[in-house]
Amino acid sequence: METLANLESFVRSAECGSFSEAARRLSLTPAAVSRNVAMLERNLGVRLFHRSTRRLTLTEAGESFRMAIAGHLEGLQAAIGGVSTGREEPAGVLKISLPPTFGTAHILPLLPGFLARYPRVRPEWHFENRQVDLVGEGYDAAIGGGFELLPGLVSRTLAPAHIIAVASPAYMSGRASPNKPDQLGALDGIVMRSLQTGRIRHWSMRDVSGREIPAPLSESIVVNDPAAMREAALLGLGVAMLATADILPALENGSLLRLVPRWYGDAGAISIYHASRKLVPAKTRVFVDWIAEAFRKNRLAERFAGSLN
Repeated sequence: METLANLESFVRSAECGSFSEAARRLSLTPAAVSRNVAMLERNLGVRLFHRSTRRLTLTEAGESFRMAIAGHLEGLQAAIGGVSTGREEPAGVLKISLPPTFGTAHILPLLPGFLARYPRVRPEWHFENRQVDLVGEGYDAAIGGGFELLPGLVSRTLAPAHIIAVASPAYMSGRASPNKPDQLGALDGIVMRSLQTGRIRHWSMRDVSGREIPAPLSESIVVNDPAAMREAALLGLGVAMLATADILPALENGSLLRLVPRWYGDAGAISIYHASRKLVPAKTRVFVDWIAEAFRKNRLAERFAGSLN
């Protein structure tokens, strides 16, 4: 059974949004309050707070527990029993961040099966082209590439993030297909201007032997979204450098052709990110495992690899 000190430290920290202020009210040190809350989390088997250098916010489990115990201390032991007993059942809002094109094409189709297996989970999925603050913004997980792996975050690699050159059959009709990446500049280029930096991204391409050659495209059409680049390429407006994952259906049905097929740009990896290896909520744990298993079963890492023809 829980000690009153652990529970009081949790309730006061939730009220104040700070271990330091809770410690002042309880006449304890901030280290003691933090230790009491950590012990409570370990005993319950759930994470009660999202912690960052800037803020202390309740998790969904923490908010539920706070509401259950606040104002009626006589019901504390019943509340503890309830949250402990239910921790193995994945449940609650699952807040996920994922890229729009990739998420819609490859992750959203996995949702029906996931919900059939875990009906008490309620998805809240944000389709967005940005790196979110998982802890500060209250996300359970994020899928994407290039996230800065801050302290307290862990990642699980799903597939390579390779960039390839593509164009429609209509655009390439009557045109000589380039043999090397540096010949792509002779064709009309569809390029993207970054919303974050304001710069146009150009790539270097490599082959399996490790040779690397710049692949500067002409700036015939400039957009600020990968989905718009793909649609422009499908319309026959030129050549685009896009992630294999974002255009896999178009490659497989022949509506886009891969140019210089032995060459690819390397943008790192597609990964799934979540906070802390300890006390990961059941809903997050089963989601991460579900996605990883779907990638394995569908051979997506192999199919996304631009290093393979």
